[in-house]
Amino acid sequence: MAQDLRILVVETDPARVREIVDALTSAGWRDVKALAQISGLDRTVKEFAPDIVLIDLANPDRDTLEHITMASETTKRAVALFVDHTDDDLTKAALSAGVSAYVVDGLKMNRIKPVLETAIARFKIMRQMQSELDAAKQALEDRKTIDRAKGFLMRQRGLSEDDAYGLMRKTAMDQGRKVIDVANALVTAADLLS
Repeated sequence: MAQDLRILVVETDPARVREIVDALTSAGWRDVKALAQISGLDRTVKEFAPDIVLIDLANPDRDTLEHITMASETTKRAVALFVDHTDDDLTKAALSAGVSAYVVDGLKMNRIKPVLETAIARFKIMRQMQSELDAAKQALEDRKTIDRAKGFLMRQRGLSEDDAYGLMRKTAMDQGRKVIDVANALVTAADLLS
């Protein structure tokens, strides 16, 4: 696991902060910043740009989870949340909010390294899956646009489907553009002419 990660620790107790930072340092992570108040999370995340946010809370509530999600931008970084107590609803809310690791029974120093490594690995897997999903959605949208453009050419020029696609492909190559760009232009023109 890469040891050059930037880690932001959110913990109100200064003695506990020292324990956590010491545990992280002994695990090989050196770029660690501590934050005493969760209210400063948004600003600190923007300034420090951590790879992972480690938050130690006794009893989280929905408002705190929402604040953590918005401020820590869980789509951009892993978030490990350590809590002393929870219930099923809070656990589900934390995982739905994008928290990479939700650890009940508090933060134990001997578990910090494996939990963070797991949180980082889970975050990377989830980000890859989201990226693949976004790509698949975009490909489907592109396919629909290309089909609409082909339909327009088929009606306007009396072309077959293959010939309509061939014309779009040739136009894209001649203009140094992508087929989807030509298709978008055709769809826009068709909408204007309708």
